[in-house]
Amino acid sequence: MKIAVVGTGYVGLVAGTCFAEMGNQVECVDIDEEKISRLKQGEIPIFEPGLSELVLSNHKDGRLQFTTNLAEAVHAARIVFIAVGTPPGKDGGADLTAVFKVAEDIGRHANGPKLIVDKSTVPVGTAAKVKEIANAASEHDISVCSNPEFLKEGAAIDDFLKPDRVVIGAELEEDFNLMDQLYAPFVRNGAPIIRMDPTSAEMTKYAANAMLATRISFMNEIARICDKVNADVSNVRRGIGSDARIGRPFLYPGIGYGGSCFPKDVKAIMHTAKENGYTFQILEAVEAVNENQKGLMVEKVVDIFGENLSGRTFGLWGLAFKPKTDDMREAPAITIARELKVRGATIKACDPEALKTGQEIIGSNIDAYLENMYEVADGTDAVILCTEWNEYRNPDFARLAASMKRKLFFDGRNILSIPALKEHGFERHAVGLPPIF
Repeated sequence: MKIAVVGTGYVGLVAGTCFAEMGNQVECVDIDEEKISRLKQGEIPIFEPGLSELVLSNHKDGRLQFTTNLAEAVHAARIVFIAVGTPPGKDGGADLTAVFKVAEDIGRHANGPKLIVDKSTVPVGTAAKVKEIANAASEHDISVCSNPEFLKEGAAIDDFLKPDRVVIGAELEEDFNLMDQLYAPFVRNGAPIIRMDPTSAEMTKYAANAMLATRISFMNEIARICDKVNADVSNVRRGIGSDARIGRPFLYPGIGYGGSCFPKDVKAIMHTAKENGYTFQILEAVEAVNENQKGLMVEKVVDIFGENLSGRTFGLWGLAFKPKTDDMREAPAITIARELKVRGATIKACDPEALKTGQEIIGSNIDAYLENMYEVADGTDAVILCTEWNEYRNPDFARLAASMKRKLFFDGRNILSIPALKEHGFERHAVGLPPIF
């Protein structure tokens, strides 16, 4: 099948590459000439495990091409995916400027019937607007369906190639059948293709992310109470996660969620509710809890060292909002660095993949960006673990004990070994766990 994917960001590049991996002819389109040039040379603009290898192999075999020429890509394709950015506007709603511009361009360049697929996360009702805009610019029949993505950064390739489900929101049986044909290789393991109307598909995406964000904020609230009553949140998590009605995923407390999806999508569905005369009270609390949680480690630092941190040095292990990505969007490390710096602290930081993006976003709020986790810890009053990269789980505690000014960890992800910490005399403060002294 011949496909065009407009937008070579995280979603577009992963989708286009995985469609090509299944034997389709894919043209990935972007207005950024430099990005397209780099992609043609095999330079991948984002870090995602397994993506680089698939891009290179499919491009080499001719199934995956990159271009700035939207007209040629539309001419060749039967299905055109829109995967451009939908950043939050000042009012919290998604900015659909790019989506609507692409819809108009597709309609203008269409040389026959086309199926436009909204792959970008878009508010309820967007498919209808895209259809109206595209058809107004075209002499041909343009139909539109919604096909939301459910990708986890760090596991996006597996998520796309082996989905839990594929959601298709369409109006015409022909469009459903076309999408069934496209996704058939991805659901051979029995995962369902769920058919529904476009509006419901759009709502499904927001509802899924809002529910997951809610579980995270709920567990962070439970962890806060555990801190106060000296309970162990890991025991609580096991106790409730074993209930089949609740389940185990997304019950891990920490220092708040970040990234490209949860913060943006929570704001967007709240905005949609307000536009329709309803206040989404639960999500208002979810968002407030998450913002508050990003400052938890700073609160714990201040409890021990006081508000004035002049002369104190802290190391940050991890900058990205989660492991296996270089994504810094809404990362808790941004808040932690800013709040420590404003209190006079000196800060060193490391991250296996996000040093460059971290420096671009956090800037001078961190004094030294280092590649080595032990250099970051050297001479510090404490290390704050912000991202649960595997290399931070079992460090050389003997080496750390000899090099740190004070043997103190603030474990924002609850991953450090309690026996190892105790063996080497470390003090540890975590999230919802009794402190170690």
